[in-house]
Amino acid sequence: MTITNPLLSVRDLTVSVRDRGVMKPLVSGLSFDLRAGETLAIAGESGSGKSITSLALMGLLPNNVTVTSGQMLLGDTDLAQMSENQMRPLRGAQVAMIFQEPMTSLNPVQTVGTQLIEAIRAHEPVSYGQARAGAIAALRQVRLAEPERRMGQYPHELSGGMRQRVMIAMALALRPALMIADEPTTALDVTVQREVLELLKDLQRETGTAIILITHDMGVVAETADRVVIMQAGQMVEQGLTPDIFAAPRADYTRSLLAAVPRLGAGAARAAPLPPKAQVPVAQLVDVTVHFDIGANFLGRPTHRVHAVEGVSFDIQPSETFGLVGESGCGKSTIAKALAGLVPYEGQIIINSTSLAGLKAQERKDICRDVQMVFQDPMAALDPRMKVGDAVAEPLLIHGVGTARERKERTAELFDHVGLSSDQMNRYPHEFSGGQRQRICIARALALRPRLIICDESVSALDVSVQARVLALLEELKADFGVAYLFISHDMAVVENIVDRLAVMYLGQIVEMGTRDQVFGNPQHPYTQRLLDAVPIPDPTRERTTYLRAASEPPSPMRRIGDPVPRLMLTDIGGGHLIAPEVTA
Repeated sequence: MTITNPLLSVRDLTVSVRDRGVMKPLVSGLSFDLRAGETLAIAGESGSGKSITSLALMGLLPNNVTVTSGQMLLGDTDLAQMSENQMRPLRGAQVAMIFQEPMTSLNPVQTVGTQLIEAIRAHEPVSYGQARAGAIAALRQVRLAEPERRMGQYPHELSGGMRQRVMIAMALALRPALMIADEPTTALDVTVQREVLELLKDLQRETGTAIILITHDMGVVAETADRVVIMQAGQMVEQGLTPDIFAAPRADYTRSLLAAVPRLGAGAARAAPLPPKAQVPVAQLVDVTVHFDIGANFLGRPTHRVHAVEGVSFDIQPSETFGLVGESGCGKSTIAKALAGLVPYEGQIIINSTSLAGLKAQERKDICRDVQMVFQDPMAALDPRMKVGDAVAEPLLIHGVGTARERKERTAELFDHVGLSSDQMNRYPHEFSGGQRQRICIARALALRPRLIICDESVSALDVSVQARVLALLEELKADFGVAYLFISHDMAVVENIVDRLAVMYLGQIVEMGTRDQVFGNPQHPYTQRLLDAVPIPDPTRERTTYLRAASEPPSPMRRIGDPVPRLMLTDIGGGHLIAPEVTA
């Protein structure tokens, strides 16, 4: 085997931030090599220094952050010593980057074609026509359907997966030697994530581009990377070949990181969920439909209708965790909003034997005590100017529960229940980590002793070890308080490890529903099977089956008014395992 010289050689890299006149290291003594055509994963939790390393390589560090020592050799060029004027021609042409959120990386007021052409002409002396042809070729290379039409579209007109493909096309248009992908699939659905990762591997084989993959998802690492660097608190704790790291991790931190990864199939080791008892459900949905009318004709009347939820029925039993899974746009969060009384709906929603239809303001307020929500982003859900103790006590104040002293005592109890101390009640949200902020949101949801808590992607933004602790907390609280959960997620591995029953949604309708073991152990609907096939498995030795990409983008839930959606009828194939006929576009 021929040993080639590294394309990139990072030697004893230290990156520091100036804080009140003192230089504090964010990354310390980092060293690694990367060869052409190789994929190196830099893995670790938030704050480990992964993204700072990528920004240093791109010369995009903030003004108060600098490379204080070490080398970043791209061939014979030390990127650490280059000024902005020297980096500009290299950035994009030699080193390109794909960011986590394509919507914030693309210019919303310029078409996709304009941005691609601009990137090409900034680095190559070509005519507009040549640049346009190159841009179309790049879009075609990333398997984007109808590339000529996409050139004239704006970013908001594309789905999340399509926008990420545009970012990859922009990065590859100039055929860079090195491509840095910073959490390129974190914000994507599991099926889109799988397609993007397969695309990156295909393009790497075709172009020979070296890839640095920044991620905290060890399943993605196992399926994509040749070698891994594990980082913690700005330092490298371990590096090696991917199979070796997964088979025999040497560092305690690596072992704990791998142990916290939710694995598809691990849920089967838990006791089978008990069948629902014959008792009054906490929540019941009967033929619930949610439509949004859009567009307008010359009379100002709407022309189209978004069929967000179409005839959904299920119930949630006391002390049960019911899961809703599916890709973005399938209607999961809309159902949550309807349950919380935040969007108008048709059909029946019954909470504790009380129908939400026709309730007066005070009656609706009383129902709110029984249904609480925990949102995806805890920082956005907390008032940054309010002390967290006041935020947790606020529902008690709004509903007039107890005296000021009793509310304070209740808040202290809630902090203790979620693993925080009462001393922390006087702090502000920015003084906590992401996992701690989510615990505060859970404490606030518990304040009124609700019967049902809706967890809408409540762990998807958390690191894997923090995610595991929050999931364990939810299980403990279910045992302590008898609360039921509606758990909404697109992460099938997480869902399998927490739910008792679940429903799989596609385009506003349920296509499969049953117990955890029925759906995960014997998936019957092709869409459910496709979701499960797309889940990244944290085992590099496992032979993956070839993933069948969808022939086209999913159909839109928007139709002209008067063009109804065909209703799917669920069939019981035994033991309450319900299946719909296969969906056709």
